[in-house]
Amino acid sequence: MSRIVVITGASSGFGALTARALADAGNTVYAGMRETAGRNAPQVRAAADYAEEHGADLRSIELDVNSDDSVDSAVEQIIGEHGRIDVVIHNAGHMVTGPAEAFTPEQLAQLYDINVLSTQRVNRAVLPHLRRAGRGLVVWVSSSSVKGGTPPYLAPYFAAKAAMDSLAVSYAGELARWGVETSIVVPGSFTSGTNHFAHSGHPADGAVEAEYETRYPGLLRQVSQKLAALAPEGAQASLVSDEIARIVALPDGERPYRVHIDPANDGSEEVSRVADRIRREFLTRIGLDDLLTTHPADA
Repeated sequence: MSRIVVITGASSGFGALTARALADAGNTVYAGMRETAGRNAPQVRAAADYAEEHGADLRSIELDVNSDDSVDSAVEQIIGEHGRIDVVIHNAGHMVTGPAEAFTPEQLAQLYDINVLSTQRVNRAVLPHLRRAGRGLVVWVSSSSVKGGTPPYLAPYFAAKAAMDSLAVSYAGELARWGVETSIVVPGSFTSGTNHFAHSGHPADGAVEAEYETRYPGLLRQVSQKLAALAPEGAQASLVSDEIARIVALPDGERPYRVHIDPANDGSEEVSRVADRIRREFLTRIGLDDLLTTHPADA
């Protein structure tokens, strides 16, 4: 079954790979990105070239997750062209690196806006359509840092991803009775095939950052090298996009609640297994175990 899919942050990395994988599978995919006529114009051209070469229905669309108007406009365009959206994929995100103290509160608020509030903007635009249809899928691209090993100098990013993951968990229960499924995809520390580290932001307070360098000299370089060394040979970012495409292709009501793609095995899967079990047990104890599954409407 061909589905209408919208994915945020699809100019590069996991987002671009996922958009292509889903289009290759026969879906109509809207690759959301900002500045489609400016900074990301080359990515728009690359997506169009890929679609033509592979005979895939891959369409770039202006979608700035930090703008209510941009999100609403993109969703209205998709609904106008197809009358529905079947799958929304929350992939947009930004990483920052450096000692936590050196970031200003405004920087953390901006990071939270990109990684967390963006999902709320998109949900408020898309979910009314999914709920009215009585079916649909929301995919959240989380991070193994939420529950796994967390090296220093990545605290603001880790905190934002943890907030997004918590939001996904609550949304899963609140959407279940509407027939809308949730899948939380948890990538590990892929150091190639994405631009997270290459395009990461840095602290505004250079003086504090310099002070930390006296006690933690070269720490970020050390972390990056160790993370790269942990990943087994052949661990490509396409492992994540392939898994998302697999999940989308599954029949309604049969998608996994949470999956991990973590070649470095930082422990996130083990911790999540316990946390998700406790969630299931607690909802059962308070008589809300029906929220653990969805019941899609008949076609």
